[in-house]
Amino acid sequence: MIPERHKTILRAILSRRMLVALIMGFASGLPLLLTKGVLQAWMKKEGIDLSLIGLTNLLAIPYSVKFIWAPFLDRYTISFFGRRRGWLLIAQTALTLSILGMGLANPKDTPLMLVAAALMVTFFSASQDIVVDAYRREDLADEELGMGSALYVLGYRIGMLLSSGGGLIMADYMSFNMVYIIIAACMLPAIVTTLLTPEPRVAERPVTMVEAVIAPLVEYFRRREALWMLAFILLYKIGDIMAGNITTPFYMDMGFSLTEIGAITKLLGFWAVIGGASLGGAMMLRLGINRSLWIFGFLQAISTAGFAVLARIGHSIPALSAVIGFENISAGMGTAAFMAFMASITNKKFTATQYALLTSFMAFGRDVLSAPTGFLAKTLGWENFFIACVLAAVPGMLLLLKFAPWNSGREESHRQ
Repeated sequence: MIPERHKTILRAILSRRMLVALIMGFASGLPLLLTKGVLQAWMKKEGIDLSLIGLTNLLAIPYSVKFIWAPFLDRYTISFFGRRRGWLLIAQTALTLSILGMGLANPKDTPLMLVAAALMVTFFSASQDIVVDAYRREDLADEELGMGSALYVLGYRIGMLLSSGGGLIMADYMSFNMVYIIIAACMLPAIVTTLLTPEPRVAERPVTMVEAVIAPLVEYFRRREALWMLAFILLYKIGDIMAGNITTPFYMDMGFSLTEIGAITKLLGFWAVIGGASLGGAMMLRLGINRSLWIFGFLQAISTAGFAVLARIGHSIPALSAVIGFENISAGMGTAAFMAFMASITNKKFTATQYALLTSFMAFGRDVLSAPTGFLAKTLGWENFFIACVLAAVPGMLLLLKFAPWNSGREESHRQ
């Protein structure tokens, strides 16, 4: 006999809302690397200069500034499908056509067409992310945010794997043009899901653009713990991010070959993240978001310490596998809890705008605060650098005492 609590968890995982979170995660992860690694491989194959290939990183700018047009998506409803489904259908259709446009271009013969299509991909992909995040927050009950975020991360990683790993493998057997056309077709399940899933019910929404732009900021910063929450968003994963930003040179310094690095970090790492996100989601159904943040945060810090141990051991395939496996499991769990937390502190009246602002602030920690990692590693040495990364996680954990104490018993205490 299956215990009743396990049946409850299973019913939650197999619900319509969780399936939608999984498919929308897949749709969000699918286009991410089409304008990065896959495009760069295509350009390299066509003999494009390396300096021009490097400039493709600028195509990702829409992901960093998506908060600019998020209020517009919060304010207006432009179809009978509803505010969220209407914008989602437009973004996904335009994204599909943009990916198809990349497949009809060529880096050597029609470079301007390819760049324009790629920029459209990142713009509509960022727009889809805005609406998907808002839909997930409004569609799921508070107690479902943990599992919903975990399944979103699961779908996101599958989408990334299909477009990047799958895309590059397919390119060995067919043209890159056909690869992009096939991946464009992979957006169709998300479009069908958008057509079939119901519009979430929200009591209020902005009625003017001024309210859509200003009110989300006013509502957020009126909270007594607003600044503490921003500090937490900035610092919770900073140690994990600092360590992850420079691991490839570390592996090479430890004597691992590129094949060993690729096989272990990508293949084993991928499945470990999937397992971590799934396990984390199931645990959050039982523990709630607050306690999960504590447990998963400690696991993240311990996993970062594993790199310091590996620096002491040196070249060892079993040690590398253990460190990568544990680090990715804890990262998957921590990311699921972190995303659930950010969703939980948004006001449903301004979901798209507030969530876009929070994720942009998170990106600041990822892209700016972690930038000096190379200098720190060179100065401190690898073992001491990773110890410093563990210590960098401490402030984020201490901030949990402020708004998410372990035995508060109130999952929504940080939103008061």
